[in-house]
Amino acid sequence: MVMVIIVILIDLAMYLFTYLGAELLDPNVRDANIFFGQTLLDIFGLFLSVLIALEILENITAYLRKHVVQVELVIVTSLTAVARKIIILDLKQVSGVSLIGLAIAILSLSISYFIVKNVRS
Repeated sequence: MVMVIIVILIDLAMYLFTYLGAELLDPNVRDANIFFGQTLLDIFGLFLSVLIALEILENITAYLRKHVVQVELVIVTSLTAVARKIIILDLKQVSGVSLIGLAIAILSLSISYFIVKNVRS
């Protein structure tokens, strides 16, 4: 998992250098629609991928140390993954059924998080 995190960080660094470096070094490259459109969404997607990978690493570490699955942490990781999916979603290419599925996933994860957080057994 550490290798996956390193690869994602390298990918993020290359992406930032390629797009932001070109933007800063060559003022003729500036196209606000492209930069603030897809490039910014890609950067957010990569940052959230790093965050998700770190949360998964924390899940694995907690399981190996305590031999217990931390359900709350798994749900939070899942919510982060769904949020990433929504942030990088291209609404022009997604059907209504997919949006309904994402809405159901968010609702069910939110309810399960509420139950885990507030109901102590």
